[in-house]
Amino acid sequence: MAGFKSIARLGTITSTAFRPASAIRTMATVHSKEPEPRTKTFQIYRWNPDEPNKKPRMQSYTLDLNKTGPMMLDALIRIKNEVDPTLTFRRSCREGICGSCAMNIDGVNTLACLCRIPADSSKETKIYPLPHTYVVKDIVPDLTQFYKQYKSIKPYLQRTTPSPNGKEYLQTKEERKKLDGLYECILCACCSTSCPSYWWNSEEYLGPAVLMQSYRWLADSRDEKTAERKSALDNSMSLYRCHTILNCSRTCPKGLNPGLAIAAIKKEMAFS
Repeated sequence: MAGFKSIARLGTITSTAFRPASAIRTMATVHSKEPEPRTKTFQIYRWNPDEPNKKPRMQSYTLDLNKTGPMMLDALIRIKNEVDPTLTFRRSCREGICGSCAMNIDGVNTLACLCRIPADSSKETKIYPLPHTYVVKDIVPDLTQFYKQYKSIKPYLQRTTPSPNGKEYLQTKEERKKLDGLYECILCACCSTSCPSYWWNSEEYLGPAVLMQSYRWLADSRDEKTAERKSALDNSMSLYRCHTILNCSRTCPKGLNPGLAIAAIKKEMAFS
């Protein structure tokens, strides 16, 4: 009986293993069918400093979203790699950490690596450099002034008293917690370039990003140059050009609140 059972099982396997060639071809056809193309057009700001006689323009690129990653940076990289190698933009980490790919997408300052491609493929997506900045090329902004202002606030720990143990400067958990929401800034300049006050006064007004970093050191219990830091801000332009429009807080791709930090500086200046 055992032999008969083995033969029966073998017969079953044999009958299911060998199928007509037509059935196999039909299955292969079904599984290899490609989805309908989802084409989307991207309008991208173009300007080349090597061609000074040509005005800036918007150039259209069309991609199949089925073959493109989900983020705007994926689309830009694919355009550069497969369509137009002359397209110029900054990018590095692709994780929302370096701030390199900051740009204006559909009217909002954001990071291309954190901005999803809009699902509606019937609408064009427009990409510009950060507003009211000088342009190096295409969608690469010149952030020289921005970094110069950041340097001016001396963004590092300043002390005259050595640490008690000769090694590190200690903080309580409560003191350390005051830095949350400040130290995470990646200096992408999305907030500063969304601020109308910064647009018109960028030579003297420090702007949301730099002021938030200024407060980061004012709030640090280990720093001993609080008076000097406040004195540097005590003029009509560096701090008080902020009119609490709060574009900065709305546009921050990291979800930080520069407007709140600036308000905290004003409060400290008023009661110090």
